[in-house]
Amino acid sequence: MPGDGVMAFICQSPTELVQSTIRLYKLPARAQPHTADLCPWTSYCPSNLASMSETQWIGRNLMNNLSVRLRQLLFAISPDQASAARRGFDIRDQTMRARLDRVGITFVRGYNTALEARSLDDLGLTLDSVDLEWRGFAYEGAAMALALLDYFTLGGRSKLRRFLRGPGDRHCYMVHVGAGWAMARVPLGTGSTFRQLDPTLKWLAIDGLGFHEGYFHWSKYRNGKEGGKRPAGYGAHVFDQGLGRSLWFVSGGDVRGMSACISQFSEARRPDLWSGIGLACAYAGALSTDQLKELKAAAGTCGPSLAQGAAFAAKARERAGNQTPHTENACRVLCGTSASIAAALTDYALNELEAAGLKEALSGSAGDSDTPRYEVWRRRIAAAFAEERTIARHRFEERETIRI
Repeated sequence: MPGDGVMAFICQSPTELVQSTIRLYKLPARAQPHTADLCPWTSYCPSNLASMSETQWIGRNLMNNLSVRLRQLLFAISPDQASAARRGFDIRDQTMRARLDRVGITFVRGYNTALEARSLDDLGLTLDSVDLEWRGFAYEGAAMALALLDYFTLGGRSKLRRFLRGPGDRHCYMVHVGAGWAMARVPLGTGSTFRQLDPTLKWLAIDGLGFHEGYFHWSKYRNGKEGGKRPAGYGAHVFDQGLGRSLWFVSGGDVRGMSACISQFSEARRPDLWSGIGLACAYAGALSTDQLKELKAAAGTCGPSLAQGAAFAAKARERAGNQTPHTENACRVLCGTSASIAAALTDYALNELEAAGLKEALSGSAGDSDTPRYEVWRRRIAAAFAEERTIARHRFEERETIRI
């Protein structure tokens, strides 16, 4: 015979039963539906919500609840997984160690938040509660989780794509990078993730793959080793940009250590590695002005690539609205100009590229189809810093002509 508590539960009126079920399973109150359901096994049409019976509604929310618990069980990550101590990084500067650990903790927080979220709208609201300076790392982690959920959901539900079109739009650079973390964690079939991404920015996912590999498996790639998950063809260049970003974390931003490490790679790979260091330096921070000058000197002939990476960081933060003093300082030293102008230069180069592509399309010319647009974009940015040419900033916020 059922216990008294069970019998009391069964014998409740329909209204009381609904309320008890809500309390028991901690279900959300019945209200307007979220615009993007994250549960992989249930779906609904907003127009039919009013006609949904209480039993159907309870069933749907129970499935959502179970879905969240299952995602947590299968995919959740402990924050200490990304700590410098856990990874064995020898970072002697305790201030830098604490800073980089916070990056990792924030990333994991965003990742786990995406696993727990019932909708993309809820996910965006939670991520936006993260302190502005660190918010991009939370979005990066969330993107990794969404890409994994897409991969392991039968039929695919394009959560990552919808996230990019919604809450993740302002942080699109970091979202693309986060997708690359997911690509590093699945055995095969990452093409579906790659196809969801922006035609130009999709290469940032390969950057994310390179960062993941360097961060978690640096011994496989140190001393210029080939192989591992480093792809063939053009992808190897972007992978190395991500590998360079990971070196910033592995070395704790130690200029001499990074320079010595890069010197063990072939000369052909060094510009991409320095580009990654510039990106990590300007986005994650935070070196003093003297240390930045030392970094620029250490890059030598790869200085333009270092500046290009810093300009990318400036653009990512400008788009997200989370500019920081350390990004400004890094651009002043590495790019020789402000963060806002460095970011504007990336727009200028991309607009030129798009205009050239339109001209080629109208004329029927194929152009240099073997070189991805992303790489042409990077080269044009680096060339602007290398040539020290004068560029008229007609559409920039700063109404002046500056010398790059």
